[in-house]
Amino acid sequence: MRFDLDPATPQISYKLLASTVTPRPIAWITTVSPAGVVNAAPYSFFNAMGHTPPTVVVGLLADPERGFKDTARNILDTGEFVVNLVPEDLAEAMNITCIDAPAKVSEMTLAGLQGAPAQHVRPPRIAGAPVSLECVTLSSVVTGPHQTIVIGRVLAVHVADEYVIDAERAYIDTPKLGLVGRMHGAGWYTRTQDLFRLDRPVYADFVKAEADK
Repeated sequence: MRFDLDPATPQISYKLLASTVTPRPIAWITTVSPAGVVNAAPYSFFNAMGHTPPTVVVGLLADPERGFKDTARNILDTGEFVVNLVPEDLAEAMNITCIDAPAKVSEMTLAGLQGAPAQHVRPPRIAGAPVSLECVTLSSVVTGPHQTIVIGRVLAVHVADEYVIDAERAYIDTPKLGLVGRMHGAGWYTRTQDLFRLDRPVYADFVKAEADK
């Protein structure tokens, strides 16, 4: 079945994209408001987009009536944010930070989370997150009346020592991170331990193998 997406029915577009483009990594973003309140919230319209310079992209969606969440407003207002990646043992705390708390209330406090200092930006990292990316905004693109895409430059990557295999070569024990991803519908997540491997093909080898059949 083909779905032609109509701007008049954004809920259909959201359901189709959210239930098919999976699994999605989760950006557990920490920011600081102009008033000094530390906010945290998860965003699953997120991914890494390149490495020269190192960049990430985050899709910020706004409620038609209430507007952007505090974290999104802080990114747009200050241009600084930290992307923390979510391990399974912090999934419950991450879920608490989805709460619709007033702007003056820190979701970090509600979730019982501790902060750790960043080096290049004002927002803290989330202590216990295995990976944190310090980011500044490169650009933002308004893609609709209630959504904006932010492209961030990664200034530093913090990886907990226990997950670093070889610091000089930047070898990380990725499976050990135990990250979770976002799936379809409300409240559904996935673990990332179920892996399989495919070697990237080489054209000359591929042609030879076909000829030898």
